[in-house]
Amino acid sequence: MRYFKISEFDSPDVKGSGDRMNKGTLSMLDECRDIAGIPFVINSGFRTIEHNKKARGVKGSSHTKGYAVDIRCNNSQDRYKIIKAAIKAGFNRIGVSGNFIHLDNDPEKVSNVIWTY
Repeated sequence: MRYFKISEFDSPDVKGSGDRMNKGTLSMLDECRDIAGIPFVINSGFRTIEHNKKARGVKGSSHTKGYAVDIRCNNSQDRYKIIKAAIKAGFNRIGVSGNFIHLDNDPEKVSNVIWTY
């Protein structure tokens, strides 16, 4: 990876758990960051089932399978850059919040969707 350290994707309760991230997802994220041309701060990467419950994540969350990341974002210009780059990089599941963007490519879930929180 050019732009990230694997530790940025650790679940807060298990050091080294960022290694459980899907390698394809990480490759796409690196490409997305390159296309967007802005720094990405990872709010959430891999999550253990326990941490996902604490984070109020949905059961079966793509985070628990290593297919999802949440990127900090709190302005509309960066939001546009991230979403545009994510689609170009191949992400097909995008969640938009006021302060983060969720990106995932979970093959077991409906693709080509964008939702809001």
